[in-house]
Amino acid sequence: MELTDWIVILVVALMAITFFCGRAPANASLESRARRATGTRLLVQAAFSLWSALLILVRGLFALGGLPGIHAAPQTILAGAAVLVACGCYWSVRGSKLLKPQRLFTAY
Repeated sequence: MELTDWIVILVVALMAITFFCGRAPANASLESRARRATGTRLLVQAAFSLWSALLILVRGLFALGGLPGIHAAPQTILAGAAVLVACGCYWSVRGSKLLKPQRLFTAY
């Protein structure tokens, strides 16, 4: 895949996240709007992190010529991609929890 295809995929993912998560109800409080904004930001970070990990794996390991000028060991590439995937998963979980409506009464 060309790099422009990767960029188009990233833009579509970010636009979908912004469209579905960015809108707050008109009667929402300031705290609720802040929670939604933070949750949306965390989901955008997660999408960018997972996109970066996939791009590093495809361009670093599976490309025939590899990245021009960079000759990293496969273990280094896998470790970097694993860190990005772990960060993306963490941000995704935290962001989805912030997008849920806050409960008024909690029963433990």
